[in-house]
Amino acid sequence: MLMGILSAAVLAGGAWLAASVRVVKQYERGLIYRFGRVRSSIREPGLTLLVPFVDHLQKVNMQIVTMPVPGQDGITRDNVTVRVDAVVYFKVVDPVIAAVNVQDYRSAVGQVAQTSLRSIIGKSDLDDLLSNRERLNQGLELMIDSPALGWGIHIDRVEIKDVALPEAMKRSMSRQAEAERERRARVISADGELQASHKLAQAAATMADTPSALQLRLLETVVQVSSEKNSTLVLPFPVELLRFLDAQTPKTAEPAKEKPAPEANGQGAPAPRLSQESDVVTPRAAD
Repeated sequence: MLMGILSAAVLAGGAWLAASVRVVKQYERGLIYRFGRVRSSIREPGLTLLVPFVDHLQKVNMQIVTMPVPGQDGITRDNVTVRVDAVVYFKVVDPVIAAVNVQDYRSAVGQVAQTSLRSIIGKSDLDDLLSNRERLNQGLELMIDSPALGWGIHIDRVEIKDVALPEAMKRSMSRQAEAERERRARVISADGELQASHKLAQAAATMADTPSALQLRLLETVVQVSSEKNSTLVLPFPVELLRFLDAQTPKTAEPAKEKPAPEANGQGAPAPRLSQESDVVTPRAAD
């Protein structure tokens, strides 16, 4: 009889201990609901005791949660259709508020992230989405963090992962980039030609002051051409020699042009002339 009572007491104590002892992990915090009302004291990691059939323990994860935001279709401010997806990093900072004020804080953060991402797409240009993501990430983080603070959630970081563009827009951007590179190449080539022309003008001015320098340059060119073992050697004729020969050539006098004799009339007399004072024709007497 006594052994039965002891065994029953041990079983009851074991059941009570099993119902009252809970383990809270290092990355968790425990909330105690006593008769449905949450207790203000938060149970830290380790063993915690509950009142059986009175207290209820809810564990809240305090780790940083990584939540991918599904791709959102939108039209940018410059009327380009894009599809943008992102990722949100958040954690619970107040487990009581996160458990009481919002039914499912994960779903709430996900919905706010999607609406905020669509809003950012409509307010931004395509160039900002492609090249200025840091500023957009900060703006998106502020938009999500504002309502999340009332839920006991802290948004640690928001990152835009990918921006999907239509194929026609990709081809247009590639053509634009190719045209820009070609423009830069032409500008660089023209700048090089301009600098080379300045140097050639300075060299020409120097050679004009010293004619022997031009001859030395000619001989250097001949040496460079002959060093390549060509079968044909083109030797330019010096311009100075042509000028010298032209200066030494005597100029012949042009023959004087003979004046044509006056034509005679049919009677052997000179042709009549008009008088300056009247229009009457006065023939000369024949000699």
